[in-house]
Amino acid sequence: MTLKKVANASVSPKGTLETLSQREVQQLSETGSGSVYTLFRQCALAILNTGAHVDNAKTILDAYHDFEVRIHQQDRGVRLELFNAPADAFVDGEMIASTREMLFSALRDIVYTESELGTSPLIDLSSSQGITDYVFHLLRNARTLRPGVEPKLVVCWGGHSISTEEYKYTKRVGHELGLRSLDICTGCGPGVMKGPMKGATIAHAKQRNSGGRYLGLTEPGIIAAEAPNPIVNELVILPDIEKRLEAFVRVGHGIIIFPGGVGTAEEFLYLLGILMHPDNRELPFPLILTGPRSAAAYLEQLHAFVGATLGEEAQQRYQVIIDDPTEVARQMKNGLQAVRQFRRERNDAFHFNWLLKIEESFQRPFDPTHTNMAALQLRRDLPPHELAANLRRAFSGIVAGNVKDKGIRLVEEFGPYEIHGDPVVMGPLDRLLQAFVEQHRMKLPGGAPYVPSYRVVS
Repeated sequence: MTLKKVANASVSPKGTLETLSQREVQQLSETGSGSVYTLFRQCALAILNTGAHVDNAKTILDAYHDFEVRIHQQDRGVRLELFNAPADAFVDGEMIASTREMLFSALRDIVYTESELGTSPLIDLSSSQGITDYVFHLLRNARTLRPGVEPKLVVCWGGHSISTEEYKYTKRVGHELGLRSLDICTGCGPGVMKGPMKGATIAHAKQRNSGGRYLGLTEPGIIAAEAPNPIVNELVILPDIEKRLEAFVRVGHGIIIFPGGVGTAEEFLYLLGILMHPDNRELPFPLILTGPRSAAAYLEQLHAFVGATLGEEAQQRYQVIIDDPTEVARQMKNGLQAVRQFRRERNDAFHFNWLLKIEESFQRPFDPTHTNMAALQLRRDLPPHELAANLRRAFSGIVAGNVKDKGIRLVEEFGPYEIHGDPVVMGPLDRLLQAFVEQHRMKLPGGAPYVPSYRVVS
């Protein structure tokens, strides 16, 4: 990795955080130290490193170990001073506009949110409803929620290291969605998180739609490994993976899942576990699993895994459409009409899905230590939505061991995670994970041979 640095760059916000009081700036400056500063520095570095083909948080942090960011008060609000920042974030000494916007989004979500919501008596993280309210406050503070706008935000999930053919397919789907005036929400990184946005930008231009939304939802551990793509025009950094996932299903009106790896399987299982809850049985939520013809085996294998572990009822909650972007967009638009009608009849908000029941087990952060991974209950006799929650945690731990700084260091120190469970669950799980490895879905193709961060034990 080539190191390029720019010393003593100074940037002020545009589009957000321009109108802070002196007290608020002081809070930001005071909060911007210790663990919170470390977190902001890590996310800021990832944003400034947008475009680099590196998906390892430890590699980025080590390469720019002397990068610093300082928060200064000025009469108009706040100013950031950067030292030893990646040069690719600048053009002729000026920071790229999209990079600047995302940098201050990180400041808003990490530092400002900590100083304002971290001590607020209105925040109650001890209950499921309190956690949902917290996610609502985070999204509202980021100006993500837009009351009165008809349901048209489509969430796209999938891998960051996919084949060229799969990437082109995501662009084709995004193009079809954009032609139908639908907006895109992704995890904001490369691969599937970029392709649909790129396709939609062209389609929105064709339709003379200048207000297209390209919403990126991420969290600190992910953003360090997968820097935001430059198409994102709204970035929100949630505090952990669980709140990020809840944000997706609360603001998104439908979800399309493309080929990916462990992270995609984690998101898929999270959503299935929620949709299979008895309280959500009648709630419409269009969900489509799709990819090009070359990815048919992957899609069929994931479909079979769901059937073997969660049952046929889970398979009924989504459609599988292979190599047909137009049909994907048509089915999604039809599904959104059902969402619109359902919410109108029940006076539920279009901008935040309050009626969706999410159990507390899906909301609590999972710490992927070796002890916690080994203790996961992966038994076929569990209620399907509970088994889905635990399978999601297993995949979350594997993601941490693959790309997150803390997980990588734990695996380096203590060896691979051990995942225990019933053979009827472990067998399909082991086959699915092995297929991911063989298809290079764990790491970028062409890189070093993948060394598993896990071991499946029946």
